[in-house]
Amino acid sequence: MDIKTLPLPDFFRKKYQSFANLTPIQEKAVTAGLLQRKSLLVCAPTASGKTLVATMAMINTLNQGKALYIVPLKALANEKYKEFQQLLEGTPFKVMMSTGDIDSDSEYLANYNILVLTAEKLDSLLRHKVSWLADVKTVIIDEIHLLNDLNRGPTLEIIITLLKLLIQPQLIGLSATIGNPKELAQWLEAELVTDTWRPVELKQGIHWQGKTEFY
Repeated sequence: MDIKTLPLPDFFRKKYQSFANLTPIQEKAVTAGLLQRKSLLVCAPTASGKTLVATMAMINTLNQGKALYIVPLKALANEKYKEFQQLLEGTPFKVMMSTGDIDSDSEYLANYNILVLTAEKLDSLLRHKVSWLADVKTVIIDEIHLLNDLNRGPTLEIIITLLKLLIQPQLIGLSATIGNPKELAQWLEAELVTDTWRPVELKQGIHWQGKTEFY
């Protein structure tokens, strides 16, 4: 599937024109209804193109409302913020990152189209009942397998539950490692999209006394 044929803004196609064709997981996500705002659980190896799946969903939402990109770590938030900032440069759309530990409604976030947040920050915003919540149409949950994490899992589960209850957005879960993807997709009320393709073949072997034997 050629990226130029997608019904997305010119600035997006220009940014990613060098990629030409979608990767297998990206094509499967589009076919599954990504651009029709269907909720998806996307499971594929690292570097297979999951972030671009999320980006397509968010860009497809911008003329209708806000998009949230939820990450577990501040370092990852900073990385994604810079990536989306470059993508939106020269457009009327704006992105902002918020990972603060201060419990507040952060009213200034109402002025941005894409918000990169930690799960803890979104939890704080939901508890403050921010006025712009109804404007959120798409929510990306990166590293969604952390639902199983003893520390971060409960907060992540609470915010997903509240989002489904309050606004029913398009939910896009991303992960390379989920032990029970079918059950998780059912709980998310999302379609499961999986693929095993990776850009570099992963081989296993044993290196011993200067020799490597693959199996």
